Amino acid sequence: MSAMQPDTPDRGNPGQTDPAPIDTGWVEPEKIRLPFETGAARRIHGSIAHDLGIAILTGAYVPGDVLPGEIEFSERLQVSRSAYREAVRILAAKGLVESRPKTGTRVSERSRWNVLDPDVLAWTFASEPSESLVRGLFELRMIVEPSAAELAAQRRTEADLATMRQALDEMQRCGLSTEEGRTADQQFHQAVLAATRNAPLVALASSIAAAVTWTTIFKQRNHAPPRDPMPDHWRIYQAIVDADPAAARTAMTELVRLALEDTEPLLKA
Repeated sequence: MSAMQPDTPDRGNPGQTDPAPIDTGWVEPEKIRLPFETGAARRIHGSIAHDLGIAILTGAYVPGDVLPGEIEFSERLQVSRSAYREAVRILAAKGLVESRPKTGTRVSERSRWNVLDPDVLAWTFASEPSESLVRGLFELRMIVEPSAAELAAQRRTEADLATMRQALDEMQRCGLSTEEGRTADQQFHQAVLAATRNAPLVALASSIAAAVTWTTIFKQRNHAPPRDPMPDHWRIYQAIVDADPAAARTAMTELVRLALEDTEPLLKA
């Protein structure tokens, strides 16, 4: 594989012409449909968990608060008690609440919350996430993703490269302002983690993908993206194709750094 040229990168398929430049296709924030939502298709207990989760994460219920009892809640919302109990089990599995006999269901201390759970991240970004959380997600990405890219460059297979290439082609076609483009972005970052062949890292894939998506949505909330991030993604891919661990780490580090830089104006607003 030839080295990537500065202006016309080789993307792992020398016979294919480069995609035409794309318009970032920014759309107004209210037109962006948040991921992980299934709308009317969501089951009743999932809907209850969703609403209670948002209420907890936005401070309507704070740690130590006792949630309404299942009889009161089910009568108020005209849902079955079993649906409410299942919703509480969902929240408990994510560390948001804990149920004890005679004391009811209480909101857990924040230190127990699984903030990297994809649903918890979605519920957090349903309102206005704290600056510390957004910065924390970028710090997590900076710790994990450059090392993952370095390992991926050493261990990737042809199947891994095909998955990455397919995801990037879809990102290029749809743009990150669309749900399809953001899904492809998730798939690319998950494919990089999968290519590490490191089971603990792969276990972080859904959380890292969720962090990528929500930080992307966050930086597009009130203004168009300041630049096209596709060249940054192609550089990572090319370094992995070339089996160049150092270049892969450098390219991923730069991608995360620039993504945070793009987000800074919102954090300081």
